[in-house]
Amino acid sequence: MMMETLAAAPIPTPTPTQAPTPTATPEPTAAPTTEVVNNDTTIALAQQKKNRIQVSNTKKPLFFYVNLAKRYMQQYNEVELSALGMAITTVVTIAEILKNNGLATEKKVLTSTVGMKDEHKGRQIQKAKIEIVLGKSEKFDSLMNAASSASEGEEAKDNKDDEKQ
Repeated sequence: MMMETLAAAPIPTPTPTQAPTPTATPEPTAAPTTEVVNNDTTIALAQQKKNRIQVSNTKKPLFFYVNLAKRYMQQYNEVELSALGMAITTVVTIAEILKNNGLATEKKVLTSTVGMKDEHKGRQIQKAKIEIVLGKSEKFDSLMNAASSASEGEEAKDNKDDEKQ
């Protein structure tokens, strides 16, 4: 049996030089890669994770995540909500709020367990994990436009009330 070893090319240390002159073609970066397939997969995974929200049930209020998910759906057309353990109920609640308001449709729900090290006892424990992928509903843009115009109308009314006082 023959074993192959892949060695990464050494990363050159930067030396002080004059500023490079602009060129018409971009120069390739000197990032070491083992295989082209792995590099493409890494790029694809990095692009997928831009629309991921990792939810905690202790750090932020519920509607922070609801509003963030709306913003992500505006930018990326879908959002992936992810949580571990006790935060799973928060993710499900966020997804249900968005679906019941007609803003999102459920694309995918994944459940699994993840091995983690217990902070207090130092032993390996299993935690439940959920990932919910939501996409924009057909009515998303019209509902968001109606909500933004309604809030602008309220602000104008508040400004007039302030002027009267």
